[in-house]
Amino acid sequence: MEKVRFEWDSSKDESNREKHGKYMKTVNDYTDEPIGDVRIIDDFLPPPGELVFKEDNVKVTLGLSKRSVEFFKQEAKKHHTQYQKMIRRLLDLYASHHQ
Repeated sequence: MEKVRFEWDSSKDESNREKHGKYMKTVNDYTDEPIGDVRIIDDFLPPPGELVFKEDNVKVTLGLSKRSVEFFKQEAKKHHTQYQKMIRRLLDLYASHHQ
């Protein structure tokens, strides 16, 4: 395996601080010394295509109470997701449990 060395270009410190100052709260003091033993591990992550969980979906029209929809919308907002996904997941879990 090829060794790679990363070096910090300290000449760009000030311009980076100006550009990204609100994100750079502290200044790190880097030294040019070895970082110790480094172990390279195999890439164990699946490709992005395998991370997408696709299931056959069927479109349906469903009348729900306003109270239920408001509840799922509020919960979805708290968890940064879509309320339809939460309802779908709930129904999937219910169906799996009772199969």
